[in-house]
Amino acid sequence: MGLSVTISAADAQDAEHILKLQYLCYQSEAELYGDWSIEPLTQSLDALRAELDEGHGLVARLGDEVVASVRARLDEDGTVRIAKLIVHPRMRRHGLGGRLLDGIERHFADTTERPAPSAKRFQLFTGHRSEGNLRLYRRKGYAQVSTREVGPRLTLVTLEKDAA
Repeated sequence: MGLSVTISAADAQDAEHILKLQYLCYQSEAELYGDWSIEPLTQSLDALRAELDEGHGLVARLGDEVVASVRARLDEDGTVRIAKLIVHPRMRRHGLGGRLLDGIERHFADTTERPAPSAKRFQLFTGHRSEGNLRLYRRKGYAQVSTREVGPRLTLVTLEKDAA
């Protein structure tokens, strides 16, 4: 019998697993841009733990293995900043990224667990050459709102959508 993927809130015990998966997942991005100093590859475990403490994270598990994750935080202006949506290379193209994106949006759209401010918009960014990411985000209703050149080989594309 096969295992199914489950999605749940990330907790402190997941941090090390998330960091290892993040390192694996961002290898392809580093290669694409020729830059192995990108923040997801240099982030410390303490910094990742702080992100989880300051916001909300989700993990997808196949059995006991963390195979995908996403993190986000709500700013005072109502912008949910979604970051580091990662899926294990062997699990890509099975809808996990979309499921995690839907889950993190649902978490911040549900105001029953949290006082104001409520989410007004969702925002994320990716590199200009990351076509798979851009396709997913556009399919999920995100539209490009800005670009920012951060180096000779990398332009960050920021996308947003209104909270429903």
